Amino acid sequence: MSPTDAAALPDYAPISRSALGPALNEHGYYVGRVDGHLYYVTDGTYMAAFLTTSDGVVLLDAPPTLGNNIQRAIDEIASAIGVSNKVEYLIYSHHHADHVGAASLFDKNVTRIGHEETRRLLLRDDDPARPPNDETFQDHRTLEIGGERIDLAWHGPNHSSDNILIHLPDHDTMMLVDIVNPGWVPIYQSNLSEDIPGYIEAPANALAYSWRHFIGGHMGRLGTRDDITLHQQYMADLVESSRTAIDTVDPTPYFMKYGENVWAALKGYLDETAATAAAPVIEKYTGVLAAADVFTVDVAFQVMQSIRLDLGYGAQVHP
Repeated sequence: MSPTDAAALPDYAPISRSALGPALNEHGYYVGRVDGHLYYVTDGTYMAAFLTTSDGVVLLDAPPTLGNNIQRAIDEIASAIGVSNKVEYLIYSHHHADHVGAASLFDKNVTRIGHEETRRLLLRDDDPARPPNDETFQDHRTLEIGGERIDLAWHGPNHSSDNILIHLPDHDTMMLVDIVNPGWVPIYQSNLSEDIPGYIEAPANALAYSWRHFIGGHMGRLGTRDDITLHQQYMADLVESSRTAIDTVDPTPYFMKYGENVWAALKGYLDETAATAAAPVIEKYTGVLAAADVFTVDVAFQVMQSIRLDLGYGAQVHP
């Protein structure tokens, strides 16, 4: 493997301290209270949460980058407040390995709960690190565990076909993973989302509930309703700018240049359209949302393609 010359790598805008979470401990994690008996644990990139109850601990997701630090964090809190440290319930936000790939670290008798599609996908994937959830629901389910209420809801595909809302009304908290990264823009392809119209709609579904604290599954800090609103505005600006780019970027020079190499022409045209759509959004949000200059072109490409293919905007019918 040849070494990379760091001096040749691109420079990006500095990251605001407000986008970052608390400092990590010597084990590489931070655990803090969200509200009441609800806590979160993060490694600065991934995040899980847990609820201490009279019936044991309810764990919300188990990212593999946190791994055994999840139990260390639970042990730390349980010891401090004098409650059980045993995980009795594990709720899956969705089936992706980066959020539940440490699920097998917990006792096989743990009650695993998630959407019916989560179970189907985990059975399909047959990953021993992600035991399928035993209990399922279709649209809504309310759990009462140790005197604590947890509302689970599926509003349709978004980041994935099975990604759910986890609302903890007694703790004024909403957990919705892989939609909004508080303080940051989405990464590749709108956080690698499968359904862009559903992804764009998901924050409004979350805001329809009453809550103050937001757990997005990524980065190191909790979010607020203002973080969700800012994300919505960023995405709305990308949608508007993408429509303008579709209307104004001329594909003709690319097809004239590349002739029979249609893929080269298409790549040039679509890349220019995405860059055109992204430019004013990068200018507006650099310094407002972290990494706006890093990922906005890529997110714009996915949004622009969804507008063309899902919504049919700009499609031309041959005369």
